[in-house]
Amino acid sequence: MNHTKSHHIYALRTRLSSIFSPKFIHSLSQTHLSLHQTKQTHASALLHAQLPHNISLSASLILGYAFHGDPTSARLLFQQTVPHSTTAFLWNTLIRGYSIAGVGVGLEVYNQMVRIGVRPDDHTFPFVLKACADGCEVRKGQEVHGSSVKLGFESDVFVGNTLLWFYGNCRGLRDAERVFDEMPEKDLVSWNTMLGVFSVNECWAEVLDLFREMQLRSGFKPNAVSIVSVLPVCADVEDQVTAGKIHGYIVKVGLDFQVTVCNALLDVYGKCGNVDALKQVFGEMVKTNLVTWNAVITSFGSKGHYRDALDVFRLMIDEGLKPNSITISSFLPMLVELEFFKAGREVHGFSIRMGLETDTFIANSLIDMYAKFGRSTEASNVFYKLDSKNVVSWNAMVANVAQNKLELAAVRLVRQMQDYGELPNSVTFTNVLPACARIGLVRPGKEIHARSIRMGRALDLFVSNALTDMYVKSGHLKLARNVFNISLRDEVSYNILILGYSQTSDCLESLSLFSEMQLMGLKQDNVSFMGVLSACANLIAIKQGKEIHGFLLRKLFHIHLFVCNSLLDFYIKCGRIDLGRNIFDRMTNKDVASWNAMIMGYGMLGEVDTAIDLFENMRKDDVEYDSVSFIAVLSACSHGGLLEKGRKYFDELKARGIEPTQMHYACMVDLLGRAGLMEEAAELIKGLPIVPDANIWGALLGACRIYGNLDLATWAAEHLFELKPEHSGYYTLLSNMYAETGRWDDAKRIRELMKSRKVKKSPGCSWVQIGDQAHAFVVGEKIEGLDLGLWLAESG
Repeated sequence: MNHTKSHHIYALRTRLSSIFSPKFIHSLSQTHLSLHQTKQTHASALLHAQLPHNISLSASLILGYAFHGDPTSARLLFQQTVPHSTTAFLWNTLIRGYSIAGVGVGLEVYNQMVRIGVRPDDHTFPFVLKACADGCEVRKGQEVHGSSVKLGFESDVFVGNTLLWFYGNCRGLRDAERVFDEMPEKDLVSWNTMLGVFSVNECWAEVLDLFREMQLRSGFKPNAVSIVSVLPVCADVEDQVTAGKIHGYIVKVGLDFQVTVCNALLDVYGKCGNVDALKQVFGEMVKTNLVTWNAVITSFGSKGHYRDALDVFRLMIDEGLKPNSITISSFLPMLVELEFFKAGREVHGFSIRMGLETDTFIANSLIDMYAKFGRSTEASNVFYKLDSKNVVSWNAMVANVAQNKLELAAVRLVRQMQDYGELPNSVTFTNVLPACARIGLVRPGKEIHARSIRMGRALDLFVSNALTDMYVKSGHLKLARNVFNISLRDEVSYNILILGYSQTSDCLESLSLFSEMQLMGLKQDNVSFMGVLSACANLIAIKQGKEIHGFLLRKLFHIHLFVCNSLLDFYIKCGRIDLGRNIFDRMTNKDVASWNAMIMGYGMLGEVDTAIDLFENMRKDDVEYDSVSFIAVLSACSHGGLLEKGRKYFDELKARGIEPTQMHYACMVDLLGRAGLMEEAAELIKGLPIVPDANIWGALLGACRIYGNLDLATWAAEHLFELKPEHSGYYTLLSNMYAETGRWDDAKRIRELMKSRKVKKSPGCSWVQIGDQAHAFVVGEKIEGLDLGLWLAESG
């Protein structure tokens, strides 16, 4: 019985030995086996007593375990085998295995190896230096570099190439250059590695210089790796000349059949804007991949060739290729530019059918697309169905609600994203702050300001500009100036404040900032000139405005429509409509704002016939006139007492489907009031479909003052005291009317009401120009530092 059993065991071992020979097991370990198969091979090797003394087999299995993310089994096998090893081979394998498995303990293995006296070989240093590069262990890498020199490996090309990679990856550019220059022997990998090092460190000129040197002096022909290292640099610096030469070399040596090389060519031609060359390369490609199609689509899109991008996308679908998240997320913004909403929805449906809707990149692009098409609900649906939201998703959603006039929702979303653990960034703040500015939400704006300070984002230029703009539009110019004073500044920073101050009583600050901007060497643009001209108009600073006009002529800014309109407004407000008319007549391109300014100007000056003629000429020129045009012509009719013409224009306004605004009704009340039709004006107000504002009641009160209608004046004033309780003029006007009719008790009551509400009469303010400065002062004030001689000289 025992004899029979021993015989069977011997026979089985003999049979297994013939099947699982050492050569066969080693060949198995070299193939891409699964983790289960690797373990089977390991077990078979143990059964046949191939381990632990077979170092080569052990090394293969260690790498197999590492490849499948099982460094523990790899370490255990190493510990069992290493006593049988006398060289660095097995140690090198474990260091390499840890690198494959992504476990950062390779340097500990190297340290242990050195401590026990195992001499590193030419393979040790490349593996160890890679571990140093992966962990950015600069000092350890330098130590290993020193060891390699001491052991005589400084001339080993493989060690040298790894040193280049190590220093380049750890931003040791000068060390990498020194190693490269001192290498006694270089191969093609050395040159390609150095090209990569320069590229990673954004040394574009050095990349191009080295590539030329490689072609002239190295003795090596650039290969595909060399080409795909250099072409992206040509793309970044838009060096189409060098790219064209490289393209010629590619064709000459036959590299144009490699997809990666052609993809790099597509990228460089796309970024250089050479659409014809892009189409040629794409058309001649024998083989393409998804990267190819994405490169073509994004290249067309980046240069505004959106229809070409659309054609390529359709061709891609027809070819049976499945777009990925990069394709769709880069393509959707192009449909926004084309205003192809229907196509955007089709792409959305396509992404759902392909199971890509929940991809974060695609979802973010869909949110952005729907938001820009004004479809806030659809954008919200995409956002709330998204399981994995990142900060870009939240930012896109904040922008969505902010752009679609849901300002309070934008503020709530910023708070909500923090509740979900997502920290706002600079983009978040620059999206939500304009929403706060639009509706004057200073309190949430201040909260966001505080949050930006805590997160260290307040000094970001875009954030500080958005904060300044928010405070300006919320009427808090002092806070805006505080932000401006402590922040980085660019042209936008100055323009925000120049425009902000130009609409206040501190117009002089606009002129001061405009001058400061010039002294700082910043380039003034259309917005700067619009702001400073508005300030000059409000200050009636005709001299400064003319100087700016002269500067605009010299710099050819006067050809810009918005600047021309600002000049018109300036001259009209300064009472020089003759100069404004000269500009208007010379304008080759007039818009409705140009016509409106002139009509309003002539109307205010009482030249009613000219104002109406301009209105009629505007209509003959097929200008798309708007509700403001009717305000201008109705105002002119009111000033000229043209009751019937005013009625006709008001009826025409309604016939055109334009909804009358408060200002239109105010013009009609003023028109009727000036004509003495007080009761009709009152009936118009009573029948309004909207709640009358201060402009309407003010027009009625002004008419009552002319015709002495005290009852209607009292009615109008009561509403004005509620709407504008701080406005002193209304109290004064009604009080004077009571006094004129001998109702002294009522006059006293109004003055006491004014006093109880702490309403003070605004003092008269005057400006005087001395030298190049305009000084503001009220009654009883003195101008500090006034040079009387200079003032007399200036005044003639």
